[in-house]
Amino acid sequence: MGLFKEFRQFAIRGSAVDMGVGIVLGAAFSGLIDSLVRDLLLPPLGLLYSKINVQDMYISLSGGVFPSLEKAKEAGAVTINYGLFMMAAVRFIIILFAVFVVVRQINRWKNPHQTPIDSMTKKQCPYCCTPIPSKAVICPNCSSELQKEEPRYNSAPKWRIK
Repeated sequence: MGLFKEFRQFAIRGSAVDMGVGIVLGAAFSGLIDSLVRDLLLPPLGLLYSKINVQDMYISLSGGVFPSLEKAKEAGAVTINYGLFMMAAVRFIIILFAVFVVVRQINRWKNPHQTPIDSMTKKQCPYCCTPIPSKAVICPNCSSELQKEEPRYNSAPKWRIK
């Protein structure tokens, strides 16, 4: 009974549920990306390469010449299927870009006032010399309190000539 209770606690935690939803959406998204690559992106690429079907691009290691990859497989030829690899690589790049766009948008929703440039801007802690966020007031590494820098355009000279 303890195992079931532990599994239930694991399953209802936010990260496990989020991971499950992500896997289901990823599987559905994969079918869409496959169709995008196979049906929309690769036919023009094949047209550029003298009307060659990209999926039929292969090297026969058996030494025979076959009109298509399907015919080579039917004959039992050993092949290197670089056309299918190109399709998989294009599909991977598209999925990678789509995930980047989604994660970027989610991060914007979490903190709408922070621009991507602000999140990457760093300054150096004067005490421990590690890079920290530019808006930090306390160093997360050494816990030193950092003085706020006054804007340089408002600062008056500290000395006067008499």
